[in-house]
Amino acid sequence: MEVQAEMEPSSSISLVAAVSYGIASMAMVFINKAVIMQYPHSMTLLTLQQLATSLLIHFGRRMGYTRAKGIDLATAKKLLPVSIFYNANVAFALASLKGVNIPMYIAIKRLTPLAVLIAGVLFGKGKPTTQVALSVLLTAAGCVIAALGDFSFDLFGYGLALTSVFFQTMYLVLVEKSGAEDGLSSIEIMFYNSFLSLPFLSFLIIVTGEFPNSLSLLLAKCSYLPFLVILVLSLVMGIVLNFTMFLCTIVNSALTTTIVGVLKGVGSTTLGFVLLGGVEVHALNVSGLVVNTAGGVWYSYAKYRQKKAKPAKLMSDLEAHKK
Repeated sequence: MEVQAEMEPSSSISLVAAVSYGIASMAMVFINKAVIMQYPHSMTLLTLQQLATSLLIHFGRRMGYTRAKGIDLATAKKLLPVSIFYNANVAFALASLKGVNIPMYIAIKRLTPLAVLIAGVLFGKGKPTTQVALSVLLTAAGCVIAALGDFSFDLFGYGLALTSVFFQTMYLVLVEKSGAEDGLSSIEIMFYNSFLSLPFLSFLIIVTGEFPNSLSLLLAKCSYLPFLVILVLSLVMGIVLNFTMFLCTIVNSALTTTIVGVLKGVGSTTLGFVLLGGVEVHALNVSGLVVNTAGGVWYSYAKYRQKKAKPAKLMSDLEAHKK
């Protein structure tokens, strides 16, 4: 039986959740890019990641390693929009990586915090404090400044990335709401999301013509050890990223999760310049990254002040691991 904890998540749990998500998110961008460069079937890759997640949690539950509950029809109906928005986000993001280099991809994705802030107001979450609003605006301004310095404009690729921003905003807002209102743990939301994704993704890879060619190419590529290693890393990191993202969103907030994504983007952008190239360093890039980082730090400080000022609230997200 799941026990509900009536307590505010500790600062250490919130910090670990945020840092873990940042590291996993940064690693996943490079791993996915490495796979897509050799294996262009992004929808099939996403399907494999979701299948691996579903099987791991299912067998973990059967063997007693997790207390995550089985599928409940009423809960599945509630979380179906989360799954749809999540997969649409990842699908558009993976597709955009085919034509957009990593620094510019990250610059576009950094607009997500502003979109989450606006969505929160529209969905009745209430207006943010002045410092939170200004810090998010500063973060978004930094990403625009950085982008202006080195856009090798690709309308289709950037259109895909911007569409991904919209879908990411929607699923983060819904995950935060589901965790708070339904008392679901990170693992349970991740299990529902991956399970509900499989029929949708299977349909897409057939309709788009990826299957069965993608499967035959995958089998051929797996005979090459370096690709097999990268593919396995992609599947494992897909599970880690989903878990840390849902955990961070529940114990912190949707906006905090996007800000962590923005800050990790600074490191990803720098590594993208060095490791993958394709973008000429410009003074606007450096200036934009500095402004972007300042906005993220300001946001962290504003949320810390806000958290200290408000009374403890009910918290119902228990991690579903047996110790």
